[in-house]
Amino acid sequence: MDNNHSEKDLVARAKHCPEAFGWLYDQNYSAILNYCIRRTGDVELAQDITAETFVKALKNIGRYEWRGSSFSAWLYRIAGNELTSYYRKGANKTVSLEYLRESQGFDPSSQAELEEELIAAEEQLARFQEFLSCRQKISQLPIKYQEVITLRFFACRSLKDIAEILGKPEGTTKSLLHRGLKKLRRFF
Repeated sequence: MDNNHSEKDLVARAKHCPEAFGWLYDQNYSAILNYCIRRTGDVELAQDITAETFVKALKNIGRYEWRGSSFSAWLYRIAGNELTSYYRKGANKTVSLEYLRESQGFDPSSQAELEEELIAAEEQLARFQEFLSCRQKISQLPIKYQEVITLRFFACRSLKDIAEILGKPEGTTKSLLHRGLKKLRRFF
């Protein structure tokens, strides 16, 4: 069975089985968290947005339709929307683990695992001082360029994947990336 087929089956099972959603969570959590950290530069905020992303995915998994694109692309779209909403509103909607446990019956990680994850993420940010400077410059760009640059260079996604995540034609995505990089070069 190929990866897409097994992922498709897992998504279908997750619509009725919280354990299957847990496997999807385990497979995608690090990538989505990393994307959010690189977009925000704030570990705790990134964790909150990642949590909200998975809460929304869990609530809407029943409406998810397999259209040949990966489940992770859907998660990146949700995360991107959450980030956009956060920056537009200037406020953060947080979701606690207690909320996930009580209302959804979903226990993604133990407290020790979360603390280890927080320490590892903070160490990674400390090692990348240059990244923080670059991220500050990227944050001065319009959101449409921030998304494309972050997905391409920090999430290491292909142009095809980025187009799928953003719901735009591949040519438009390539053009956004080119224009975004051109604007970013002016800051350096």
